[in-house]
Amino acid sequence: MLAEKTQTAATPATSTSQHGHFFRQSGWLMIANIAGGVLMWAVHLLAKKISAAEYGVFGVLLAVVMCVPNMPLQMVFAQQTAKALATNRERELAGMIRLAWLGTLGLWLIVACGAWIWQADILQRWQIANPAGLWITLPVILLSLWLPMFWGVMQGQQNFLWIGWSNILNSVGRLGLAAFIVLLLGGYAAGMMTGVCLGLAVAVGIGIWQTRMLWELPSQPFDWRNLLAQIIPLMLGFGAVQFFLTADTMFVKRYFPGDITGFYVSAGTLSRALLWLVLPLATVMFPKIVHSAAKSEESNLLGMVLLGTAVLAAGGASGLWLFGPWIVKLVYTKSYVQIASSVLPWYAWAMVPLALANVLINNLLARANFRVVPALTVLAAAYGVALAVVGRHAGNLADPQVGLRMMLQTLGAFNLLLLAVCAWFTWCKIGDRR
Repeated sequence: MLAEKTQTAATPATSTSQHGHFFRQSGWLMIANIAGGVLMWAVHLLAKKISAAEYGVFGVLLAVVMCVPNMPLQMVFAQQTAKALATNRERELAGMIRLAWLGTLGLWLIVACGAWIWQADILQRWQIANPAGLWITLPVILLSLWLPMFWGVMQGQQNFLWIGWSNILNSVGRLGLAAFIVLLLGGYAAGMMTGVCLGLAVAVGIGIWQTRMLWELPSQPFDWRNLLAQIIPLMLGFGAVQFFLTADTMFVKRYFPGDITGFYVSAGTLSRALLWLVLPLATVMFPKIVHSAAKSEESNLLGMVLLGTAVLAAGGASGLWLFGPWIVKLVYTKSYVQIASSVLPWYAWAMVPLALANVLINNLLARANFRVVPALTVLAAAYGVALAVVGRHAGNLADPQVGLRMMLQTLGAFNLLLLAVCAWFTWCKIGDRR
């Protein structure tokens, strides 16, 4: 009887301690994301020193890099690391890390060969005048493949301290070198991408060093079939989220003139800054739920994370809605103000349902509820088709503001649909294994 009372009395304290630990980790990642995000955002101040068309090239090169499946890769390694640590399978994990490291290098070599063969067509289609921008983007792509791998391992280890520092140092390197090249050497999009490359190199180096105790272990054979059954749904599920986050910029670049793309990129940069604020909540939540699910323990983090994300995202969108024109005027030249300010509220509010859907997807996939994945894949494909159809029409309109709003209305509608699908699978308990 005394033991039962002691256990009952200890449970609230333990829960309070866990929640305090969660908020400390999330708070640090928010600080790191905001600091890193502000520094990355400061790179876009260099837009005042280059033409709108050249800034549009920089935006589309960044969008290409953002299409690297960094979110799926990070979440796969976060899930595998958290599960391996919970079940004492570190040596199997070591073999997986080294194999993925070599595999991504081989895949990148194929991509680099393709870029060399079809260089002229790529430059013409994306309206890139200087091929140096394309070639500096290639090592950026390689580092963008490696960074989420090692960030994922650190996330699975719950090493959020060094995830935060690598994020900040990534941004410092990016801004410092880009500013040096653009302001002192007269570089343009290629110079700004060189800064991106340096920042990623620093962050990858930190990730490799911080995870060495795992990937240096002697490897042990692992069950390929079981591994693929977990990896493929994670890649597809988080790949769909990343497509929703990045695809619109590439379609705008395809169907709108270069200077209009630059105005659109500026609004997108400010709007996606909302995610710097809210994504740490889901980042910290994911490995904790994986760990709890692996040990068949209960976790009540979802409601808390969802509420925090909703409040922060809605507050940020409201701020951009009210102060957006002033922010655009502060960061960019006068030519950006009219179009960027007109589309900014649409862009900002379109990010809110995406942020909420991301929390629900993290929860579902952390619990190995993979039945949501086919729906996410089909929805992402439909979104791509819709952007292409709308883009062909919107890009030919006389008023580019109307055309850009049509693209953003498509983005917002599909993000709301994504949120509805995720909510249905979450609260209808479809395929929940627990």
